[in-house]
Amino acid sequence: MNLRLILTAIALPLVAVATAFATTGVFTPPPVQGSHDVLAGAETVHVPGAVGPESLAFDLSGGGPYTGVADGRILKWDGVDWVEFAVTSSEREECTNPFNPKTEHICGRPLGLRFHNKTGDLYIADAYLGLQVVGSTGGIASQLVTEVEGQPLRFTNDMDIDDEKNVIYFTDSSTEFHRREFIPSIFTVDKTGKLMKYDISSKEVTVLLRGLAFANGVALSNDRSFLLVAETTTLRITRFWLQGPNAGKTDTFAELPGFPDNIRRNSEGDFWVALHSKTGLLAKWASSYSWFGSTLLRLHLSFKQLHYFLVGGKPHATAIKLSNDGKILRVLEDVEGTTLRFISEVEERNGKLWIGSVITSYIGIYTL
Repeated sequence: MNLRLILTAIALPLVAVATAFATTGVFTPPPVQGSHDVLAGAETVHVPGAVGPESLAFDLSGGGPYTGVADGRILKWDGVDWVEFAVTSSEREECTNPFNPKTEHICGRPLGLRFHNKTGDLYIADAYLGLQVVGSTGGIASQLVTEVEGQPLRFTNDMDIDDEKNVIYFTDSSTEFHRREFIPSIFTVDKTGKLMKYDISSKEVTVLLRGLAFANGVALSNDRSFLLVAETTTLRITRFWLQGPNAGKTDTFAELPGFPDNIRRNSEGDFWVALHSKTGLLAKWASSYSWFGSTLLRLHLSFKQLHYFLVGGKPHATAIKLSNDGKILRVLEDVEGTTLRFISEVEERNGKLWIGSVITSYIGIYTL
């Protein structure tokens, strides 16, 4: 009997036991030391007729936030209502459902958003349609990068812009899995993600890092000496040095108690990291041992059931503030998921945290 069959034979009863215990709270993620359970007090702004306002961005005049939702639209909050600003695909006939993973490759699925601070253009990381841009008046976004080194971008995720050098740093989470397959990507411990640089002037793309475990959020340091990229599966933030004696090298910037999504720098040079969820015992097994995660996938469980395992069965929200040298400065939570859950981005602006989620139909606003 080969090793794979042996491991599967061992894992199946373990999974059965784990499933039986999952509803008891045994696998619920533990509390984070020093955290403040305050995010339940956040204000919420619903996004009618839409799902998954993942990323939030403000234009050069402070307008917004703008956010991308699951049907391929970019919406702008005008202080009273959400209005359509742009779309990432011109093919809108099948895009009437607020959430339909089967049509994401047609309608587009905008994830990371960033405004260029000099041109006012909005850049979009669309999970299926690649790196895009739309002008300050909105409309249909134009495609900039759809493939790299002859290989199509499969899961474009997030970006940051160096407006001095006129370059964009962006991630492709996987060469094997699409966005709608993000759970299999984690459970198989896929490490095919990339960090890349796009030169806006020359239109050239350079691959900076390969072999990343679900390459996700991106953030440039205040002094532009390094770049941070979230590796969701391995629960860490990796630092890529752009300048200085370590230029071109990487190190671990921070290890986190959960799955990091987007990273956003504040005006003081610190970083807010949104955790999709903290990690309980089952999630640690699945994201550490590919044979265990692969066995879970062989059980043909539904997305909801697999997601239940991933998040420890309990919806919650966790935001972590990191210093410029990777120290945890603050942890804010909604431990019971009363108001916020499954957050994807935390943008600090004018004494408030603007909080997105790739799953819910609202954003959160928390006053610091």
